[in-house]
Amino acid sequence: MAKLIALIYGIAAYLLFLVVFLYAIGFVGNWLVPKSIDSGIEGDFVPSLLINAILLGVFAVQHSVMARPGFKRWWTKMVPHSIERSTYVLLSSLALVLLFWQWRPLLGTVWDVKNSPGALVIWGLFWLGWLIVLISTFLINHFDLFGLRQVYLNLRSEKYTHLTFKAVGLYKLVRHPIMLGFIVAFWATPRMTVGHLVFAVATTVYILIALQLEERDLVTYHGDAYNQYKKQVSMLWPFPRRK
Repeated sequence: MAKLIALIYGIAAYLLFLVVFLYAIGFVGNWLVPKSIDSGIEGDFVPSLLINAILLGVFAVQHSVMARPGFKRWWTKMVPHSIERSTYVLLSSLALVLLFWQWRPLLGTVWDVKNSPGALVIWGLFWLGWLIVLISTFLINHFDLFGLRQVYLNLRSEKYTHLTFKAVGLYKLVRHPIMLGFIVAFWATPRMTVGHLVFAVATTVYILIALQLEERDLVTYHGDAYNQYKKQVSMLWPFPRRK
């Protein structure tokens, strides 16, 4: 029964992630959602900026701290290993729900591309970014990344094993295509408002910092194989590294 409950918990966390992921597309792109990055009544600049910074900080701290091996070793003394990843996914999703709900719009215009062909190109980049994110998760095992493989193996009473390191598809071009996709999607907008710019700058800076921590963990885990990979493939720039 405990294993079945863990499976249901993992599926529920994954379904919440899917809803949040789809909502994030609408939130950033101002598409078909009740509350987007530029919707609502604009308030005073400083309080709004402070609130947005706190919301981004909550997500950044949760997302990075819970991903570190040291935290995982402490955390799994209280949470079963089988649902550790699902719990991480759940809390990350809830942090984003809080951000979407409480985000304060800052509507000053930074740029506004009114030329139809130009706007179409930018929207194409927007959708390309999200597509890169989604495809990249499947290239490294989508279901392991979001906790479903863990709860499934637990249900079958099979020991969880970490995936072996391999570079396939987009991972032969950049080491972190998921993060590259997010950066493209966050910046690609025909109309950049101050609030959207704050979001894009903050998330980009966070990604660049978080990747340094993640790379350190990957080197610790995979050793020379990942060090060789770093020498051959750029972190985010999708072009061959100079010899």
